[in-house]
Amino acid sequence: MSVATIGRDDVVAALRQSLEPLEFVAAMWEAGAVAFGRVDAWSDMDLQVLCDDDRVDDVFGAAAAALVELSPIDLTFRLPEPTWHGHSQAFYRLEDASEFLLIDLVVMRRGSTADRFLQPEIHGQPVVYFDKKGEITWEALDAGAFAERLRGRVAAVRALFGLFGPFVLKELNRGNDVEAMAYYQNVVLRPLVELLRIIHAPLRHNFYNRYVYYELPGDMVERLERLFFVGAAGELRAKCEEAGVWFADLLRQVQDGPVESDIADAIEREKGGFSRE
Repeated sequence: MSVATIGRDDVVAALRQSLEPLEFVAAMWEAGAVAFGRVDAWSDMDLQVLCDDDRVDDVFGAAAAALVELSPIDLTFRLPEPTWHGHSQAFYRLEDASEFLLIDLVVMRRGSTADRFLQPEIHGQPVVYFDKKGEITWEALDAGAFAERLRGRVAAVRALFGLFGPFVLKELNRGNDVEAMAYYQNVVLRPLVELLRIIHAPLRHNFYNRYVYYELPGDMVERLERLFFVGAAGELRAKCEEAGVWFADLLRQVQDGPVESDIADAIEREKGGFSRE
């Protein structure tokens, strides 16, 4: 790639200049690192646009044209639909921007009931660049419903670990070390991390490894690092056993899962400083 001459502000300005005048575009905002105040030299851009239901392709076309005015587009990828979140999504990398400044553009239909990820206690405080009709509103969390959801997740990860955790040893015994490692990542470490998050960062319990360095106690992150980094297949059996002991201890701590007051407390901790004006 060429030397980076295009930055975040250039991208925002170009997209805003292109999209804001369009009558079928209602709003544009940014989430991700900027929503948590964590932007650094390696941050990408998580941009959302709200538009009329039948104009999604027009938004992508206008956005791509605006980006090309800034820089040739080096790589682009639009997710096949339906996407997991129910919106339309495309990624762009510009030749004249840092390779880390990936533009993640999600286009949402105004009539869609899919989650817009506008709960600041979970997703941070979005930066709204324009909102023509006041449609970008913060969605309150129901502490009782969220606690019930987490109790379901505790039951699910308990079952996942118990049923499939032994598959790591099964494949090690067969000499299928690559398969054993894949099982270790997915059915041992993943539920282990989710339990840690349910205890220490319940509102983002399903973020897996994302933000663990910000949200989990340092000693626990160090312990996770030792478990995640397996130097050879011979280490895997012992680390799987260690993870199992830790998982059982976490289950005893969490029991059946958080109650409503636990989630209400977490919401209060997370929303400090967030404005709902």
